[in-house]
Amino acid sequence: MFTGLISAFGTVCSSAPNGAGLDLDVDLVLLRCPFGIGDSIALSGVCCTVVRLTGSVARFWLSDETLARTWLGNAKPGTRLNLEGALRAGDPLGGHMVQGHVDGRGAVTQAIDPGLGGELRVHLPPELLRYCVEKGSITLDGVSLTIAEKPSDEVRIAVIPHTAQWTTLGDKLVGEAVHVEVDVIAKYVERMLAARGLT
Repeated sequence: MFTGLISAFGTVCSSAPNGAGLDLDVDLVLLRCPFGIGDSIALSGVCCTVVRLTGSVARFWLSDETLARTWLGNAKPGTRLNLEGALRAGDPLGGHMVQGHVDGRGAVTQAIDPGLGGELRVHLPPELLRYCVEKGSITLDGVSLTIAEKPSDEVRIAVIPHTAQWTTLGDKLVGEAVHVEVDVIAKYVERMLAARGLT
């Protein structure tokens, strides 16, 4: 599990097809938490497992499911990723409960200033939008955020300067994809109500 509080940037070194998936090599030199082979790291919100280490460069094997749901298959050398190590016993939960299981992709409809932040707007597909509520939590590219407003078919996020500067959200241009993970509690509530015939 993760919190959605980004601790570092990672840089893609290379990507190459491997069987039905893809090998993605990422430099984790800036990641402060300890990591080793078999550990889980959130790469812009996608929970991935370290399968090889060469110095600070970790290799992750991305399955066809991961490639279908995320934009990581389009990452090129030099692409910056938001990094977060998995929570360990005793770590504070400072953001919200984030699984690292991406539900789908959204598209930026209004970008922010990389230094000053501002109003970020992201279009979401209907199957994800139904889990979004004003002042509720959402994870975009691994960043724990609060929904300020839900107009029409998008969400509006007020991004403070710190978040713009210390995540890749400030890099996103209009039309670019972002990983979306909706609040897992909302999904569980929906499933339980459905089982009782209340939805």
